[in-house]
Amino acid sequence: LVAYGWAAPRMGPGDEIILSVAEHHANIVPWHFLRERQGVKLVWVETDAGGDLDPDAVLAAITPRTRLIALTHMSNVLGTVVDVKSVVRGAQGKGVPVLIDGAQAIAHERVDLQALGVDFYACSAHKAYGPTGFGALYARREHLEAMRPWHGGGDMIETVSFEGSTWNEIPYRFEAGTPDMAGAVGFAAALDYIDSLGLDAIAAHEQSVLDYATPRLEAIPGLRLVGTAKHKAGILSFLIDGTHPSDVGSILDQMGIAVRTGHHCAMPLMARFDIPATARASLAVYNGTDDIDALVEGLHKVRELFA
Repeated sequence: LVAYGWAAPRMGPGDEIILSVAEHHANIVPWHFLRERQGVKLVWVETDAGGDLDPDAVLAAITPRTRLIALTHMSNVLGTVVDVKSVVRGAQGKGVPVLIDGAQAIAHERVDLQALGVDFYACSAHKAYGPTGFGALYARREHLEAMRPWHGGGDMIETVSFEGSTWNEIPYRFEAGTPDMAGAVGFAAALDYIDSLGLDAIAAHEQSVLDYATPRLEAIPGLRLVGTAKHKAGILSFLIDGTHPSDVGSILDQMGIAVRTGHHCAMPLMARFDIPATARASLAVYNGTDDIDALVEGLHKVRELFA
């Protein structure tokens, strides 16, 4: 919606969008569309070897042609939590809007959009224990007022005549057709559930499980953690010498241990680390140290099978 409704009318050949190599495909492909259709240039900022993204490196990439910075708040592969507040502060001092992909962050730490001061913030419901196919976009009012509609249909119009149409006020102009009412109700229920637990309590619990897990995985011979940022959330991506992540996932699955394997919709990040894929254990409110013990035991069995 931001790419089509806000960026497309404002960007042309040679205009630049800054991205990090840690982005999910969801925060890459829309900008590829703009590059193909309008000649926009994508500028990539590297992470360091541990997966940290330096805000100063992002700000240093700004040029007179920079029109937008689009960054993840939390990497779905590395667990890296980006210091987006520093990026927003520095970028806005140079007149550059910032879009943040908050899909991973909203269920793991408190996000104060007013304090953050970001121009756009997008998130999805299913990463926060809600229904699939639903999400939310926050944007500053001045941006929303200036954006053109993306889809046409009922309730997004004010008037329709033979000569043309005029658009409804925000947010209705972006909600054409019958809305996903069930998705909204489900997402609200999920957010109420998160609030009932408390985001600070969730973050503390997940951090304690991550602190318990990290040295135990690092102690497994031949295991390499991918993503060791100083500030990271509960994600453990790893490789085991002599095995393919898909085989690791299949064997763990037979033990009742759920991990994800593959490129995790982050192919540029895989290329940055020169790896085809990882196995990934993701921590949430329902995980405890017993799950980590089971994972470690399972990984030792994986090693025995491939020894």
